Amino acid sequence: MNLTLKVWRQTGPNVPGHFEEYKAQDVSPDMSFLEMLDFVNEELIVKGKEPITFEHDCREGICGCCGAMVNGKAHGGFEGTTLCQVHMRHFHDGETIIIEPWRSRVFPVLKDLMVDRTAFDQILQAGGYVSVNVGGAPDANAIPISPAAQDTAMDASQCIGCGACVAACPNGSAMLFVSAKVSHLDVLPQGKVESVRRTRSMLAKMDELGFGNCSNHAECEMACPKKISISHIARANRSFWRALFCGDS
Repeated sequence: MNLTLKVWRQTGPNVPGHFEEYKAQDVSPDMSFLEMLDFVNEELIVKGKEPITFEHDCREGICGCCGAMVNGKAHGGFEGTTLCQVHMRHFHDGETIIIEPWRSRVFPVLKDLMVDRTAFDQILQAGGYVSVNVGGAPDANAIPISPAAQDTAMDASQCIGCGACVAACPNGSAMLFVSAKVSHLDVLPQGKVESVRRTRSMLAKMDELGFGNCSNHAECEMACPKKISISHIARANRSFWRALFCGDS
């Protein structure tokens, strides 16, 4: 496969960026998207040019490090797939591919396709810890948890914090991320003690950092590589209203 890449290049957060065009020749359809970028970078290095900076770690769709807008869609727009899991066979020979970093004011570009997502870490820090003393591994039947609660918690806990929800949202909202982190603790007995405080603190931090408001476009759910449901947003909103009217009780 022979492809044309239009890649966003930016040397730092306070420096204007621009698109640069590269030719990716003899790309194997079996390559992953990140392997294709590795292939292009090898050629750039041989020519003495600056390679394209992008973030990655596990390359197995688990860590949440990789992420970019490909042809205007988060992670390339493939359902339930992170960028590292996208294979070049999904593209056509001779195609032009436009690659950009996440576009959000709270995710400043560090360099090229790499953005600073420490805003997510600050939201998690605002949520605090679970105060229940869990001790060693308890007996599986010691704390009864309904199958429905288990399924809900497991669905929410799959969030890998990649930021695709924010990049896809027209308002730049982080509600899917925040609600997933709220839900996976709120529905379990161990997390109910701080449920109200946790929700209030995390939503307040989200607003403080400058994320936009959720207006139920549902673009976040479509872009999420873990297919996390926007039903968690409704649960977080209910928890927030309880915080307003019931205080910390």
